[in-house]
Amino acid sequence: MASNSRARLIIPIFIVVVGFGWLLTALGVGPGINWVWTLGLGFIGMMIFVLAKGIDKVSLVLGMFFLLANLFSVLRQIGQLTLDVEVPLLVISIGVLLLIAQLPVISKPSWYEAPPADVQVRSMPKKLRLEDIPRIPLSGQAER
Repeated sequence: MASNSRARLIIPIFIVVVGFGWLLTALGVGPGINWVWTLGLGFIGMMIFVLAKGIDKVSLVLGMFFLLANLFSVLRQIGQLTLDVEVPLLVISIGVLLLIAQLPVISKPSWYEAPPADVQVRSMPKKLRLEDIPRIPLSGQAER
């Protein structure tokens, strides 16, 4: 399946997931769980991996973050986790995921293009000093 046709499926599938979550909430399945929110987070996390065609540095961080947010959200909604604990866990999680993404075994995304090796990176310009600035006489003043 081409990535273009894959992308065209995202919105319809997302609408089905939201509708399914709404139905679960309306039927009282898992009382106290907002299934629209929960399934939405999980869907976004899974779609990141699908669109990336696997795991790379970006999909690892974003996809896993949404899946962890999904898990923590369910735990909070069933009373196993408070919001005061959920938010710091999410902050810690994103930091750990960013650290894991730095491992050399995790590939760069396919869309990433490194600059060619023969291109020289410009160095920072030297600091400008006041003495180096040419003096422009103000109107009515004679030049010294």
